[in-house]
Amino acid sequence: MDRIAKALAKERVVLASTSPRRIELLRQIGCKDVDVVPSHFKEDLPKHSMSPFQYVVDTAKGKAMSVYEATMDDLIPPKLVIAADTVILQGSEILEKPKNEVEHFIGLQKLRDHKGPHQVLTAVVCVAPLDEPISPGYCVKTHLESTEVFFDPETSDEFLKNYVESGEAKDAAGGYKIQGVGALLISKINGDYNNVIGLPLSATWKLMGSTLFDQELDSDAEDRF
Repeated sequence: MDRIAKALAKERVVLASTSPRRIELLRQIGCKDVDVVPSHFKEDLPKHSMSPFQYVVDTAKGKAMSVYEATMDDLIPPKLVIAADTVILQGSEILEKPKNEVEHFIGLQKLRDHKGPHQVLTAVVCVAPLDEPISPGYCVKTHLESTEVFFDPETSDEFLKNYVESGEAKDAAGGYKIQGVGALLISKINGDYNNVIGLPLSATWKLMGSTLFDQELDSDAEDRF
């Protein structure tokens, strides 16, 4: 841990996201001076032509590479770029951020009425320039985290409607925030709580260290599932 912390303390680290949740989570593990550079990667990959696991990994990779390429010519280029993407997987259907209140309400109803849990999938991607000038010049590492979340089936439509109207989770994948009032929608989880917020901290910390100090080619994260 000390080795990673020392490296991060003296190098520029960039988060390819403006998510307040991810910024706060990174600060929680000591990345207090992380630069925030929004990605301009269009999150419109064809969901129906790839698995949900590949979809979320490729989206996170797109975000990471977009910001890496945009910042490498800076006066002080980053030593590490971090990106993440989170989706909700209910059966084979991917639920992302709701587009409007109607979609938001229907999505929450689906999660409530679904028999069994849904999965929160977060792909984390780290990119770092290689120490040696070998093509392609950078190292990419990926991690895919899955957490099972069970909604309370007794939650009323009125509660869901009020929750949607509160606006708390209009910008959240799946339309709820476990760290807010949305916790009342949930009966239990299996797995990493921080992953449901938007970033699995322990896995992210290890991935950052691996990208900085073990710059081997990464295997496909989908193969781990």
